[in-house]
Amino acid sequence: MVQLLRHCVLTASALTQLASLLSAATVDDRATPVEVTVNNVTVLNGFRVELMYSVPAAEQGSWVAVTTDAAGRLIASDQDGSLYRIHVGEHASDTKVERIDVEIGHAQGLLYAYDSLYVTVNLSHDAAQSTGRPSGLYRVLDRDGDDQFDDVVLLQQFNGKSEHGPHGLQLGPDGLIYVVSGNSERVPDLVSPTSPFRNCADDLLVPSEKNTQLPAGWIARTDRDGKNWELICGGLRNPYDIAFHPHGELFTCDADSETDIGTGWYRPTRIHHIVSAGEYGWRYDAGPWLPYGKWPDYYVDSVGSVVDIGVGSPAGMVFGTRARFPAPYQRALYSADWAWGKIYAIHLQPHGASYTATFETFIEGMSLPITDVVIHTDGDMYFTVGGRKAASGLFRVRYVGDDPVEPIQPLDDPISTDARHLRRQLERFHGREHPDAVAEAWPHLGDVDRAIRYAARVAIEHQALPSWQQLAFQEQRSWAVIQAAVALARTGSPELQADVLRKLNQLPLEQFSEEKLLAAIRAYGLVLIRLGGKSPDTVADVRAILEPLFPSSSMRLNRELCRLLVYLEAPRVVEQALMLLRSSQTQPDQLFYLSTLVQRHSGWTLDQRREFFRWLNVAQTTHLSGADALGRRELDERLANLLSGFRDDAVQQLSDEERTSLKSVIEDRQLEGLVGLESTRRTLHNWQMADLLPMLDQVDRDRSYESGRLAYEAAQCAKCHRFGDQGSTSGPDITAVGKRFQPVYMLEALLLPSQVIPDPYRTEIIHTEDGSIYTGRVVHEDGRRLQIRTDPFARQLIEISADEIESRNLSNASEMPAGIVNILTKKEILDLIAYLRAGGDPNDKAFTK
Repeated sequence: MVQLLRHCVLTASALTQLASLLSAATVDDRATPVEVTVNNVTVLNGFRVELMYSVPAAEQGSWVAVTTDAAGRLIASDQDGSLYRIHVGEHASDTKVERIDVEIGHAQGLLYAYDSLYVTVNLSHDAAQSTGRPSGLYRVLDRDGDDQFDDVVLLQQFNGKSEHGPHGLQLGPDGLIYVVSGNSERVPDLVSPTSPFRNCADDLLVPSEKNTQLPAGWIARTDRDGKNWELICGGLRNPYDIAFHPHGELFTCDADSETDIGTGWYRPTRIHHIVSAGEYGWRYDAGPWLPYGKWPDYYVDSVGSVVDIGVGSPAGMVFGTRARFPAPYQRALYSADWAWGKIYAIHLQPHGASYTATFETFIEGMSLPITDVVIHTDGDMYFTVGGRKAASGLFRVRYVGDDPVEPIQPLDDPISTDARHLRRQLERFHGREHPDAVAEAWPHLGDVDRAIRYAARVAIEHQALPSWQQLAFQEQRSWAVIQAAVALARTGSPELQADVLRKLNQLPLEQFSEEKLLAAIRAYGLVLIRLGGKSPDTVADVRAILEPLFPSSSMRLNRELCRLLVYLEAPRVVEQALMLLRSSQTQPDQLFYLSTLVQRHSGWTLDQRREFFRWLNVAQTTHLSGADALGRRELDERLANLLSGFRDDAVQQLSDEERTSLKSVIEDRQLEGLVGLESTRRTLHNWQMADLLPMLDQVDRDRSYESGRLAYEAAQCAKCHRFGDQGSTSGPDITAVGKRFQPVYMLEALLLPSQVIPDPYRTEIIHTEDGSIYTGRVVHEDGRRLQIRTDPFARQLIEISADEIESRNLSNASEMPAGIVNILTKKEILDLIAYLRAGGDPNDKAFTK
């Protein structure tokens, strides 16, 4: 099994990387030559990274795209210049590079297919004028067969105005050329109106101006001559590349909106399974709709991610299918991150008609802005670094370990194979009417598999409404009712609204799982958004059904119910939302409720208005301090503008009398008198045993179950501990801790975690022969290697070969960090102990009055 050598992920290295990238964006490397090196690159054990070519900036620029031609040569493109052909040798000294003498370059996507080179050019209007070639998809040909390109054909012109434009290219198993684009590029005019993806709208409860970016980032496909175009999916932000799994399934990595970090609507960089007619839910990154412009993953009319990576800037990607790598790494999807200098190995697992995944860092380096990655016909991986005039180079990754590298088949199982086959059968009805479509698709609207339900609904939507409308109103299966309501909302007309709402009102919502209830709430919203909006005749019954469900024990349900009840002007929603705001544990939760409450223009008392402004003052006081993890302060500026916008909108809703009464809290930014101020979750006090010992006799009576549960969440206990049927197994199971230990022991465990450490959870200090020191808990050991978790919240493990270890010693420090309850009040700590002692039972005597 391949093992991890080491990871050196330090704040200093992140800042060094950022500084390098920022300088690359502003300093012309052609004036100050800089060479890339392999010295700062780490890779999984058993693999070797070699620098095969250091690009001379003055002559050959900064490379951002690479592909392999039919003869096994590499072709690369300078972001601001020409194309180059690379003859890779066994050693760097043998590698030869020649400029391709054809008037095209500036590529951000390259593909060799059909004896041609397909090139995606992405230029601003001014740059296009200076080069004489507009942005677009080009086909570069060798007309006379002399192994030299001699003709350039524009297949499709693009808008080309920013880096969020057209990017990667791939040849699909269907023989078509697939193109991926970011959110700033318009869909080509040639796209067929019967494409699988169509009928796109904002679908936001908060009305917006016309969204000129719809359908946002997209993927389309065309034939080899660029004559016929189909739109496959939309709702992406800025994906850079795409890759096909051996199963024939398409994947991409979509960018996060980094300036949303810390908000309730932030969505991380994520791996997406691209399905027919897939909607991925990105809408806005700016303006007053910023809080609403990224759909949550669980919306029933969208497709969720396969796995979330985190903060990043995705670049090239490729499957390891042809690589001479060990089995897990032949099957892996490799996704490069330009900003963080990484290539992730994404390990996909078939899951019904789609996939789930885990990921690990495969390659990492400082000053290593990786742009593209390919698997060569020789079985090695090659990747380029560069972009924005950064120092550029070509690297080779070769496996040199002892594990077998014979070609293997992708992971699969009969159930997943059948599910994918069914999904594809349903997808053949996307974009066209067919006499068998309704009969084949309708039974699957209630399928247990989300991907199959989605494919069935789209198939139904693309059939004539009279052929299935009556079926929708006769349907009794709850999942099918929800899917049919979404289909009617997206294809019907306003006169259907009352009947569709009446059908939804018959659902037993109180019996639903969280997943199904979230889907039903979204269906309600779509019916109101798409079929004529709200009216007194339609909203009363809906409010009566939804109000008893709010608030709930689910954060996601609370958010969606709050959105919809605010839209419906429910009488009690302001007080209920303020209550959730008081108990909110995180900055994202607080920002969510502030952004949602500001949409409720009426139904406020003066005291509620005062509390809202005080919470806004809290946000502007506590959430705007410091910079983000990369040292950037523009996040603060953006959040400050957003909060100022909330304040302006709220002030505009006030009467003159209310403005006068609230003048001090609005203008002087008062905080006093705000109940629940501590829930902003800043450190309150470095609690000691002496602070709380005298109060432990209060643990058994008059405690708050809800406060204890929220304190448990705020302290992130579930990240490491199993409690009931929830949480992680990386720490001891604490479900029955109250049956075994007295309150004083539990308090000691919270405040002094290193006082007593169970043997299976002891950490170690490990020195390796190269001088590295690791402190963490050994979670796996088989005599050949160790796996160490260096942080209880770490998502990745460090692996060390046993023969590299110089010494191992037990540590007296607990893996559980000290100070985790310093964000809690004394009352919350007592409520937390009561919650743990009760095993999470809300009916325990400690919670009865």
